[in-house]
Amino acid sequence: MVDFRLNEEQEALRASVRDFAREQVAPVIGKHYESESFPYDLVRQMGKMGLFGLPFAEEHGGMGGDYFTLCIALEELARVDSSLAVTLEAAVSLGATPIYRFGTAEQKEQWLPRLTSGEGLAAFGLTEPGSGTDAAAIRTRAVLDESTNEWVINGSKAFITNSGTDMTLLVTVMAATGTNPDGSKELSTIIVPAGTPGFTVAPAYSKVGWCASDTHELSFDDVRVPAGNLLGPRGRGLAQFLRILDEGRIAIAALAVGLAQGCVDESVRYANERQAFGRSIGNYQAVQFMIADMDMRAHTARLGYYDAAARMLAGEDFKRYAAIAKLNASNAAMENSRYATQVHGGYGFMNESAVGRFYRDAKILEVGEGTSEVQRMLIARGLGL
Repeated sequence: MVDFRLNEEQEALRASVRDFAREQVAPVIGKHYESESFPYDLVRQMGKMGLFGLPFAEEHGGMGGDYFTLCIALEELARVDSSLAVTLEAAVSLGATPIYRFGTAEQKEQWLPRLTSGEGLAAFGLTEPGSGTDAAAIRTRAVLDESTNEWVINGSKAFITNSGTDMTLLVTVMAATGTNPDGSKELSTIIVPAGTPGFTVAPAYSKVGWCASDTHELSFDDVRVPAGNLLGPRGRGLAQFLRILDEGRIAIAALAVGLAQGCVDESVRYANERQAFGRSIGNYQAVQFMIADMDMRAHTARLGYYDAAARMLAGEDFKRYAAIAKLNASNAAMENSRYATQVHGGYGFMNESAVGRFYRDAKILEVGEGTSEVQRMLIARGLGL
């Protein structure tokens, strides 16, 4: 019989992150959201808790856990705030994991201790102004200058999380490094440290949601880095990033479940407090049914990412299940944020309310790390269509 209950260690992690989110994050995150400021103090506290090292081996400064433990932490953070949750997700799943999985011993030794401790953040440089889902359309180029044994990079990236903070250490950049025998672009991944001459970070975007997270457009103008900054074999960049995105979809599903569950939490609390016509609105069946549906969506979406994570950790083919988890969870987050706003009425439309932030944060979950349409394509392909 399949048992989806967490073990004692996992429950302890969940409780620790839940307490942190409720006691440290909830009282202050609204101000960061409204001022669009990055919550450095909270991020550093997360580093001290070991959250940035959850899925990494202890030899690299990690906590010796696995990817599922990261997902547990993401869900609990997102029950209160998605900006902090996506900061952790991008730093670990998209930032440090490529180096952990594909880096040389020297690259791991140079970067991972600071990334797994939360001392520094890494960013994932895939999306460009003219290419997102179609990664093969990337226009950023890197040419190897054999006279200096350096890569010379030119191009730009868009919507890159954790790319412009005072803690940002590097960006892993996917660039065209040549042409394959079939005429397609040879795509490779190159580590570009923050502060490298010619590497420019544009002002932060003004976003609809995730307003306390860090997101920028990046430009590379004859940026030179050592040839040894190539991450993994030359020409394997696309395969590397697709693997990272497959895993990342499970993490985003966990984040989406957290948001969906946060909508349930806030709606139950408010429905029991808010009085209308002489009794709490939680006594009215119309409100009860909305909250019941919200709880159903959060629960079933949680089972989806649990299953996908279990398959990944078992070494099975998990691509289709990750797509199912991400699609279902992002749908749940969108629907629950809409329902929660309805339960809260006018208060739900205020930015100062948690559900107002949830409503603004939910939409990007249907876009980031593969749109809902891409997830359906992946599911169909996995079925042999």
